[in-house]
Amino acid sequence: MKTLKDLLSERILVLDGAMGTMLQAYKFEEVDFRGKRFANHTIPLAGNNDLLSITQPEAIYEIHSKYLEAGADIIETNTFSGTSIAMADYALEDFVTELNVASAKIARQAADDFTAKNPNKPRFVAGSIGPTNKTASMSPDVNDPGYRAVLFDELKDAYSEQALALIEGGVDILMVETVFDTLNAKAALFAIDEIKENQQLDIPVMVSGTITDASGRTLSGQTVEAFLISISHIDLLSVGFNCALGADQLKPYVQRLGQDTNQFISAHPNAGLPNAFGAYDQTPSEMCELIESYMSDKLVNIIGGCCGSTPEHIKLLAQAAAKYKPRPISQYA
Repeated sequence: MKTLKDLLSERILVLDGAMGTMLQAYKFEEVDFRGKRFANHTIPLAGNNDLLSITQPEAIYEIHSKYLEAGADIIETNTFSGTSIAMADYALEDFVTELNVASAKIARQAADDFTAKNPNKPRFVAGSIGPTNKTASMSPDVNDPGYRAVLFDELKDAYSEQALALIEGGVDILMVETVFDTLNAKAALFAIDEIKENQQLDIPVMVSGTITDASGRTLSGQTVEAFLISISHIDLLSVGFNCALGADQLKPYVQRLGQDTNQFISAHPNAGLPNAFGAYDQTPSEMCELIESYMSDKLVNIIGGCCGSTPEHIKLLAQAAAKYKPRPISQYA
């Protein structure tokens, strides 16, 4: 079977779309999030989408399958908030390993089922590692700029726990995504490097940052180039951007990223910007029309969708991706 790098050199690979957007359609309530397992939990659990991998696994499998049916080559595990730091809001720190293993196994099963149907189109699982709900670079207290809600070593330990569980569950890739604070990401990458060294693993790693506004910077203040330099010491499969912006606003930053690296480039923008009610109105055809220019301009090797995107969005992206060659990296090597 061809490796990921082989495939990325041959064609544009398609990442899946939003998990949260799809879960909203199920209209799960508190009792659904709890299931029997957490019926007596002392803290409300509604909104903890990661927990649904334990309490509503059939729904998670169904969503993965819809994205695979739409043409996704890579699906992300339902673990965006799967660290002890993020799970502390729900008093579920002790379930982090179980949650990540369960999520990875569901995605693994879905990917394997579709690979078995068409071995010529292998499917891959990316373990989603989100930024947590705390930042190591900035103080949350304007009156105490030196204060930090989380420390580097705390982040490193939390990310290590998550990454080990994702690997145990069978992921093909570890994806550090939606990076708004590069110091958080560096803690994740340090943890992953330690695991790879200790276990003699060679698991590919993707990093995807997020540009938070029209300033073209991450939340912690880095430009595209600074972000890239900050993680350039790590051997990565790909680097890219996702979330925060729609395809039209994100494109120039993806373009700048590709000018300074020999890594594969990924992009999975939102389906436009949220409306006054927090919903995303950009239709699949509107989003695809914008993203197709990424492909015709040879900017990307991996393309997908973030907030607001659905299997219908990914289906059109997959159809478009089949028409274009991926971004060549030999010229930067």
